[in-house]
Amino acid sequence: MQALLDGEGAEIRGRVRQLLSTPAFSYQSFASTQAYREQVYAWCKILADEGLGALAFPKNCGGEGDLHAYLATMETLGFHDLSLLIKFGVQFGLFGGCIQNLGTAYHHEKYLPAVGDLTLPGGFAMTELGHGSNVRKIETVARYDQETQEFIIHTPSESARKEYIGNAANHGRMATVFAQLEVGGQSYGINVFMVPIRDEQGEPMPGVTIRDCGEKLGLNGVDNGRLWFDQVRIPRAEMLNRFAEVSPEGEYVTSIENESRRFFTMLGTLVGGRIGIGASALSAAKSGLTIAVRYGAQRRQFGPEGQPETVILDYQTHQRRLMPLLAKAYGLDFAFKYLGRRYVDRTEEDAREIEALAAGLKAYSTWNTTHTLQTCREACGGQGYLAVNRFAALKADTDIFTTFEGDNTVLMQLVAKGCLSEFKQQFHDVNLIGLIRHVALQAATAVTQLNPIVTRITDADHLRDPHFHLDAFQYREQRLISSAARRLKSRIDQGMASHDALIECQQHLVNLGHAFVERVVLEQFLADVEACDDAELKTVLERLAALFALSHIEQHKGWYLEQNYMEGGKSKAIRRQVDQLCADVRDDAVALVNAFGIPDQCISAPIASIES
Repeated sequence: MQALLDGEGAEIRGRVRQLLSTPAFSYQSFASTQAYREQVYAWCKILADEGLGALAFPKNCGGEGDLHAYLATMETLGFHDLSLLIKFGVQFGLFGGCIQNLGTAYHHEKYLPAVGDLTLPGGFAMTELGHGSNVRKIETVARYDQETQEFIIHTPSESARKEYIGNAANHGRMATVFAQLEVGGQSYGINVFMVPIRDEQGEPMPGVTIRDCGEKLGLNGVDNGRLWFDQVRIPRAEMLNRFAEVSPEGEYVTSIENESRRFFTMLGTLVGGRIGIGASALSAAKSGLTIAVRYGAQRRQFGPEGQPETVILDYQTHQRRLMPLLAKAYGLDFAFKYLGRRYVDRTEEDAREIEALAAGLKAYSTWNTTHTLQTCREACGGQGYLAVNRFAALKADTDIFTTFEGDNTVLMQLVAKGCLSEFKQQFHDVNLIGLIRHVALQAATAVTQLNPIVTRITDADHLRDPHFHLDAFQYREQRLISSAARRLKSRIDQGMASHDALIECQQHLVNLGHAFVERVVLEQFLADVEACDDAELKTVLERLAALFALSHIEQHKGWYLEQNYMEGGKSKAIRRQVDQLCADVRDDAVALVNAFGIPDQCISAPIASIES
């Protein structure tokens, strides 16, 4: 099973696991936050020296040109200290990735070798105090001075300060700064610039003010900082100019004339980061599940008089807590591998679809991690509350995952807008033909699925049929698309501004985003089950896929009952099937968490090291 999960990234995953198992990466207590930050930096340097940071960079810049290996490395690092994961991602994924994706040969050759071996630590300076998710409205200005052929980077107000910038407080010497470009008094939107923030002695550069963000709820091994720029001058060549540049004479030249399209192309840097964060959050969830399942398989509590106490994983309530989450972890694993392949092989035509997939899976996975870790902690009782058993660190360090690299609620609305794109060119121009097509599809689905016979079927063969599962997920998604479109169109037809219409339908859109992601996860889960050529493994995977599907149908049973998609008797039968599947999966639970391949040194929880 581990070989199946590792897939084509088995070699790099094994290499990273071996490194994480060495004494150099053993956990330790730190006397201060600064000591913790220095240890995380030292760990990051070891990884850089092993060539892991530069994996995705071009070969002529010290890398291997292997984006797939880089993503697999990020996912595997999620088993270790998560401050290391974030430091690694900021340095090589965001800072280095921004230079690679938005720069040209000049920037690649000048910076990427030093970024890859960590001799040039840097930060990704996008977020501002006043504008987090709304990047288009950031206030930092880059004004072109034609006489000196320089850009002047300036922070015009307190709300424009760069906020929460990883690597800024201690180690960063340069930042990729997102700013509003002004040339000759005219604005040209968001562009990105290479701005030195410290000299080689570690002192702030002239005009640059740096402040530490201070102690956080978690991830205190990452040196988050704030940046202000006071008329800081940089050479014209330091604008990352793959898609746009300013000529010496002050002419703005771009290969993407549409400003909106250019903006979203530049934001493409975030897509890889969202994939990395979502997959790494799943790794943290896997850590929690491994600890809780191993503990539950050997901890005993209560039992028949005169008999040995019962193993708590044999209790139905315990199975109900953990087994659906274990099934979801497997489903998300297959979904992220699918997304990773799509991202590595992406073309300009499918870039927006991949962006929506990355946004949705990042949000869904990180919310799932928060829920999984809390459930696993509770399943371990007081032992789970002890810091030595890792839940304290896992919960604290992953808490921020739901709001960085994009706030999850905002991301789910982005996903929903993508789902609605067939209805509109813009939200004020609803595509009626598209709406009619979806309504027709919904009606066709109703004919085949909403008849009295289908809504009442309760036999096991039907309820465990993957076609029924996928039909149910697709029906929910399509119904939410159609109803969301109708609600938006109704408001816009009555003269409401599209922005206000969206606000009135926000929760509907978030629900649609969830339905979209769940359908994608199930589709990829079933595809990988079908592709498995090991009969024994396939049987186990079929149970997991059925548990994932039926537990979600059960979770949304109120909605399905409202839609007359099923009747009460069928809902009850689904509940019984979920109970049985939880019991079936419990028999393989320890083997299934062991298949995650988490190094023992990374788990390090005493309650997870006892043989079941």
